[in-house]
Amino acid sequence: MQSEHHALANEFPEFRDKIHDLKMSDEHFQKLFDEYHKLDRKVYRVEYDIEPRSDTALEELKKRRLALKDELYNILKHSVS
Repeated sequence: MQSEHHALANEFPEFRDKIHDLKMSDEHFQKLFDEYHKLDRKVYRVEYDIEPRSDTALEELKKRRLALKDELYNILKHSVS
């Protein structure tokens, strides 16, 4: 099963402006954001056999990406506008 990139702004369009603001003002958010997108690119590369890995390794990458996405969402949801 192949997929597209899961850019955070596309995943949470209602937070597009807040994502930008936090990337510019919150070092922790910036670090998590960068890590999320790095993992997303890695998942994409594995799914399209650019970087072949086992199904187990792919699932682990996806789980880590989902955990980061959840953490980023919680920060977005609870940040003050």
